[in-house]
Amino acid sequence: RRFAPVRMSVREPADPVAPAASAPLKLGAGAPMGATFGQQHPSNPAPMNVSPMNAAPMTASNGAPLTTWQRAPPSPRSMSDGMKAPTVADFANPIHSGSLRTWSYQNPMVQFQQVVLATEGGPLDADIELWHGPDNIPCKMRVHIDDAQYRPFSAVIATPKGPNTVAVTNKGQLEFPIAGNVLAEDVDMPSDECIDGLVIAQGGSIRVYHAGHACESVEVLIKTDGRPLNARVELLQGPNCIKQVIALYTEDGFLRPFFGIIETPGDINTVRIVNTSPIEFPMSSSVVPHHR
Repeated sequence: RRFAPVRMSVREPADPVAPAASAPLKLGAGAPMGATFGQQHPSNPAPMNVSPMNAAPMTASNGAPLTTWQRAPPSPRSMSDGMKAPTVADFANPIHSGSLRTWSYQNPMVQFQQVVLATEGGPLDADIELWHGPDNIPCKMRVHIDDAQYRPFSAVIATPKGPNTVAVTNKGQLEFPIAGNVLAEDVDMPSDECIDGLVIAQGGSIRVYHAGHACESVEVLIKTDGRPLNARVELLQGPNCIKQVIALYTEDGFLRPFFGIIETPGDINTVRIVNTSPIEFPMSSSVVPHHR
């Protein structure tokens, strides 16, 4: 069932066939999507030295900076103008409680897929998985949002190495269906400021970023030097008032880093990132305002 080139629901009637990209996707001034992975993956990286919290971005064993999300050729911006969200058609055919829906793109040139989820005002509780071959899940997320109409979910999943399938399961109650879609064109990408702001977080450490009252949304980028990535991203509004939680796992944080856009309405917003891996597995993280 995972290899079917159609967008379908296991427990619902089949959706229309998802259009496969017929040409390489473009970024910025015309760079092919695959150009974002321009660096060679670090094979057998040497043990990493412990660095202070304000250290420069991590480097691979060959000394090259870890910037998997490469900048596109010079252009005004490599990001979209507005926040992507499910369409009216997605709300008309939602993902009901306990249902699974998949999106597959057979074109190997599709290097990124953007997952957008929302509700009609209720909470959102969903599992997001990337399927790559039989019984192989290199990336997965558990997402909970208290009001996904006020704060829709948006994250970009890297899908290198051939065809991949994105699966979304609604883990919420029956009263809270989810409207969702997976996009393969005009995918949001990190800004230069976000890439340059990467700093190391050792295993078990916590990083806190405060968003001002004028900041409507933030970009979150998390990656490693090729080791597994285990992290938890939280949006807090006030003391211990958690509005959004993303529990993240990727087997290779270099090939498949996490990039998401989190809505931060209101006056007091704090993004807290926890490296839930042991101390042997550091990661780099960055949070900056998202300019639409």
